[in-house]
Amino acid sequence: RVGKSALTIQFFQKLFVTDYDPTIEDSYIQHTEIDGQWCILDVLDTAGQEEFSAMREQYMRKGDGFLLVYSVTDKQSFDNMGHFHTQILRVKDRDSYPMLLVANKVDLVHLRRVSEEQGRELAQQLKISYIETSAKDPPINVDAAFHEVVRIIRNQPPQLDQSAQKVVEELSLCSAVTDRQACHVPIGVLFLGPRPSQLP
Repeated sequence: RVGKSALTIQFFQKLFVTDYDPTIEDSYIQHTEIDGQWCILDVLDTAGQEEFSAMREQYMRKGDGFLLVYSVTDKQSFDNMGHFHTQILRVKDRDSYPMLLVANKVDLVHLRRVSEEQGRELAQQLKISYIETSAKDPPINVDAAFHEVVRIIRNQPPQLDQSAQKVVEELSLCSAVTDRQACHVPIGVLFLGPRPSQLP
């Protein structure tokens, strides 16, 4: 396991879980403020297994942004990141899309098999941002990862990105907002990452 579900639960519930059922699909929603702007953060934690690839493509069509998660203790999970990146661009029919490469389980220093340099090199090749995380208490960069992908989504040029245009449309519809005088714009973030040794 690369720890996608542990990251999600740590972000939403502030708990570190070590024992949970393998994910097919888990959805989490939170009203959150990022850089002074409120949004509805809708996160879908998806299965990495190849048998769910058709379902995964359906999720990809809906996602505004993507967290590509691998475990630094598992080289194969790292090697599979290019596969997910290519799949997202193909499904979206785009040359680029909001994504963040997440190197997880950095607390397991003695078991590390993928260096920070390797992670940053891959992110540079894929032309996406990079962050290192750990869901174990005390967590490392868990909130930062979710906040950063929202920033990446927000920074997409509206004329090039349908999700950004959707945000503009959502904002225009929120003329009478009472909750903290902010418009809660839905932002969908998709979590992708294989379980170790599950993809060819």
